Amino acid sequence: MKATFLDDRGVVQVSGDDARKFLNGLVTTDVTKLVPGDARFGALLTPQGKIIIDFLVTEVPASDGGERFLLDVPRALAQALTDKLNVYKLRAKVAVSNLSAELGVIAVWDGAVGTMPEQSFTDPRHARLGARVIASQDALTTIATQLGAEIVDADAYEAHRIACSVPRGGLDFMYGDAFPYETNMDRLHGVDIGKGCYVGQEVVSRMHHRGTTRTRTAQVVLDGPSPEPGTPILAGEKSIGTMGSAAQQKGIALVRIDRVAEAMEAGTPLTAGGLTLRIADPDALQGAPKQTVA
Repeated sequence: MKATFLDDRGVVQVSGDDARKFLNGLVTTDVTKLVPGDARFGALLTPQGKIIIDFLVTEVPASDGGERFLLDVPRALAQALTDKLNVYKLRAKVAVSNLSAELGVIAVWDGAVGTMPEQSFTDPRHARLGARVIASQDALTTIATQLGAEIVDADAYEAHRIACSVPRGGLDFMYGDAFPYETNMDRLHGVDIGKGCYVGQEVVSRMHHRGTTRTRTAQVVLDGPSPEPGTPILAGEKSIGTMGSAAQQKGIALVRIDRVAEAMEAGTPLTAGGLTLRIADPDALQGAPKQTVA
């Protein structure tokens, strides 16, 4: 088992009597189904349906008996999310605070997880991703010792994430520019199509029912060095997508589904920055069934 502190992650707290209702009316996942110790993957969208920020949300017991949720978010966006939620709260009995100066996220993976510390949860996006603990960086050594885990560099977790084909905002797609289905949120249990209204819901619902997604993130296999994130992916001279993050000869790319199909049918090799690559699972890119939250 391995453990590391993810210094790129921050924590936002939403608490108060109306916290569950408040969050559920804004985000893509069904917060009403959360119980303490559980977690769900979701996002806050623009009214046009594009991702402002994605996150993991877990419920934790509140000392005053009210509702308390912790959001595991990109640290660079934690304050912006706090400010945005404070704008939305109006008269709701909710307090929103950025706890990133005190708390962060410890990732634990690659082994059987036994009894976990408080404020921990299994990552709901992929069965192999492992678990997370919301704690301070100072707690890493203690938690790793308790779990019998080896402390490793955060780059090791990045390689693990990429191997699981889980996109990361800011590298594999740009916040404010991507729809949930383009980043495979539907396949990673981040979109609950059966829940009620939330910001951007009409656009997400239309894409779901009409199947209009033309672009998807996909895992790619590299034959050599990794192209830089943002490098165009070409089939001959035709652009078919953009390279994202990569490690250990695997990467994640944002690609046009139709153009990948055309290139494969024509037998045209794919390159990025002059380096060859291939789509790891073309069948999944073309025709994987739609999934909602389990």
